[in-house]
Amino acid sequence: MSNIDTVLKDAMQIDGAIGVALVDHTSGMTLGQAGGNTLNLEVAAAGNTEVVRAKLRTMDALRLRENIEDILITLDTQYHLIRLITDKSGAGLFLYLALDKQRSNLAMARHKLANLERTIEI
Repeated sequence: MSNIDTVLKDAMQIDGAIGVALVDHTSGMTLGQAGGNTLNLEVAAAGNTEVVRAKLRTMDALRLRENIEDILITLDTQYHLIRLITDKSGAGLFLYLALDKQRSNLAMARHKLANLERTIEI
């Protein structure tokens, strides 16, 4: 049984969380989301799908045979954190978390998102 809603709800408890989404980077489709009142998570999911695809293509061209843990985009007032799902049942998926820079602790947010990623059941 899927626990996506629980994981997304828990992600919104991370200090400074603005919005979170579970995204399929093969299609760009959002499978679930929470928060995002000031941020269009559908648009963010589609845009970040392109970021993930570009990084995977670059790694392939460089013949890097490693896994991406996360991708960080730092804006003036926000952090955007992309965490790829490593479990085989979640292949092709990533968690996207937007954070308010002033109200968040980036190291703690990365740690908590990694823990949530490990608990997700698809």
